[in-house]
Amino acid sequence: MFFIPSVVGTASDIHKSTRSANRPGLPPKGQEMRPCAPNLGEGRVKALCLGYLRGLLRPVSRDQCSVSSSVLPSRNSKFWAPNSAPRGPPTLQLPGLSLGGESRSSEPRTSSVSHRRTAVFRPRQRTNAFRKVEPVEPQNCRLIEGLENGSEDIDILPSGLAFISSGLKYPGLPSFAPDEPGQIFLMDMNEQNPKVQALNISDGFDKASFNPHGISTFIDEDHTVYLYVVNHPHMKSTVEKFKFEEQQRSLVHLKTIKHELLKSVNDIVVLGPEQFYATRDHYFTNFFLVLFEMIMDLHWTYAVFYSPREVKVVAKGFSSANGITVSLDKKYIYIADVTAQNIHVLKKHENWDLTQVKVIHLGTLVDNLTVDPDTGDIWAGCHPDGKKLLIYNPEDPPGSEVLRIQDVLSEKPKISTEYANNGSVLQGSTVASVYHGKLLIGTVFHKALYCLL
Repeated sequence: MFFIPSVVGTASDIHKSTRSANRPGLPPKGQEMRPCAPNLGEGRVKALCLGYLRGLLRPVSRDQCSVSSSVLPSRNSKFWAPNSAPRGPPTLQLPGLSLGGESRSSEPRTSSVSHRRTAVFRPRQRTNAFRKVEPVEPQNCRLIEGLENGSEDIDILPSGLAFISSGLKYPGLPSFAPDEPGQIFLMDMNEQNPKVQALNISDGFDKASFNPHGISTFIDEDHTVYLYVVNHPHMKSTVEKFKFEEQQRSLVHLKTIKHELLKSVNDIVVLGPEQFYATRDHYFTNFFLVLFEMIMDLHWTYAVFYSPREVKVVAKGFSSANGITVSLDKKYIYIADVTAQNIHVLKKHENWDLTQVKVIHLGTLVDNLTVDPDTGDIWAGCHPDGKKLLIYNPEDPPGSEVLRIQDVLSEKPKISTEYANNGSVLQGSTVASVYHGKLLIGTVFHKALYCLL
């Protein structure tokens, strides 16, 4: 899931929503839903930033398109930095701030209208604000009991055992259980009526601050299963390596991986005993700079290759690099760019470098990606209207959407909608994973849905 710096509403609004009588999608009675926002202290500045962002997401009439851009930096302003250099590490000039490097390439903007388009139209377009979807709901679907606080990412083993990360807390995103640590659940897709079970985690690991995000599994030559988990303890980013003990239904923590390039990590795909790719969904970690980055669509995020001997950026220029996975033949890496609403197909080389093959545009905010083990098709959990995640309203919750991409490498891949709901059943879908005709859909903070295809 992508970072959204926002608040959900006033305390009174939230309390009113939690007292509503068992409306679909609301937390259980007495359980409060709160935004996971950082304690910044500078309330007025934060409110100004958020108010500005909300203003960008409101409908704008044609008459407003010609409003002067005098409030924005002009080319002659000391704060204006034309982006004419090749893409690379960024150069950003703000009052009292300078970050070195090369800037993103684009044509210089010369008119007030072009300024206005950059600052006003793109945020609404990138969030698909006010987009509605026609319902597409398989008949044989049911909500999974026990998954009430999110199921952000899912990884299914060839045996049919599904690992599910739950309880993600991220700045600006809602949470039904803001004071409870995250968990990893297990579900056997071979069962006729599969149920979830929370996995125990070995002692010596800080479970209280466990905040799981993207996950990926790896099976060693001796059939040992390892689970890698993107973790955000205290809003930092680490990668945790666990050994799965199937008989005990537990995880043994082996190591914590940290690196300068592994910041704001979103998702991960493991391809070797100690080798993986990971995505960075935002360049900045400061709340206000992330807000600025989101508004200006800076395209400074990237994908990283990690091994004990080498860590390097292997793909860059994403608006917000999100879900990542690998093709069945291990020759291609698929990366979702959530706010650009597309999937990048990249070829993997022997030295672990990646080169882009194509970009598949989807027209929806694509989050996590999985690959059908039978067909090689990509399944994508998507957000039809990102604005509803940005400003959560239990009376009008964010919807869910699942897309299937067939013939990925062909000139015209086939894209079909396999599930779509306006939020009455499932809110904020992030992932869809299939196993032999069975579909499991996860969400960032809500429930999970199990369907027979």
